[in-house]
Amino acid sequence: MKRIQLGNAVFEGLNNSYVLGTEPDAKTTLIDTGVATPDVREQLAEGLTEHDLAFADVDEVLLTHWHEDHVGLAGTIQDAGGATVRVHADDAPLVEQDEEAWSAMNERQRDLLDEWGLPDAPREELLDFLDSHGELTGPAPTVEPFTDGARFETAAGTLEGIHLPGHAAGLSGFALDGDQGRELFSGDALLPHYTPNVGGADVRVEGPLARYLTTLERIVDGEFDRAHPGHRDPIEDPAGRAREIAAHHRERTGRVVDVLAETGPTDAWTVSARLFGDLSSIHILHGPGEAYAHLDHLAADGVVERTGREYRLVESDPDLDALFPSIATA
Repeated sequence: MKRIQLGNAVFEGLNNSYVLGTEPDAKTTLIDTGVATPDVREQLAEGLTEHDLAFADVDEVLLTHWHEDHVGLAGTIQDAGGATVRVHADDAPLVEQDEEAWSAMNERQRDLLDEWGLPDAPREELLDFLDSHGELTGPAPTVEPFTDGARFETAAGTLEGIHLPGHAAGLSGFALDGDQGRELFSGDALLPHYTPNVGGADVRVEGPLARYLTTLERIVDGEFDRAHPGHRDPIEDPAGRAREIAAHHRERTGRVVDVLAETGPTDAWTVSARLFGDLSSIHILHGPGEAYAHLDHLAADGVVERTGREYRLVESDPDLDALFPSIATA
């Protein structure tokens, strides 16, 4: 397995694309592709060239989820040599650039921006940012959807697709039992230096924090020896990192309760401002989305109740540990 690091000036730093099968006559599988900007396309092409490969030599593309910095070049690669492109069924319509699916996504996003209480100025800044980055996605690929437990034969061995939703509805990792132990290509389900956004990164996900906590439990239970994330360097203790992220969300939920105790009933945008301060670009979506995910988690257990846009603290001293799996509190 070889890692190709790709630039990413729009989102959260370097992206990783992984190549399985670099030997002559081997089946070549690519996991994620980076955005479709000319410089990243050149970086990916150069990375493949180092292994005597070109876009046309890629036989299969496995995508961890629909975000542009993971799927942008999938259609370009498929056009070059007919590669099979696979992604979880929940994300397949977005990757195929289905107009109806994108329209529903955009409508849901607009509704939530209203529900979260975004003021006009940051809302306009966010929408301008989103409208100005159409170059991140290339031509639409034809996709073969898969579901949890699907198996893919590669030159490195059999990969198992593992559904890990939260950051995105269809986010999936790929597990490999090989010479180096049990490894996970984790996409953005598990990252080494920051926590994947939940709530704003994919507005289709219902109960986003609860879904993500289940994902973190599944990673712990998977007993992986190493994870290869969608951004930055390998994670040598995946279970430990999953526990750390779960504990971070437990702590953040406590901060949300403190904000509500101080301010009284308020909306997700106000909670976000207290948590993160001033926001710009994509973080205008991710900040209140994260606040919303935590407020939603509290509301599901009756700790807060929502009226219109505002959330009100119902329990003054809630048992927050009861809202989280043991991996967050051990």
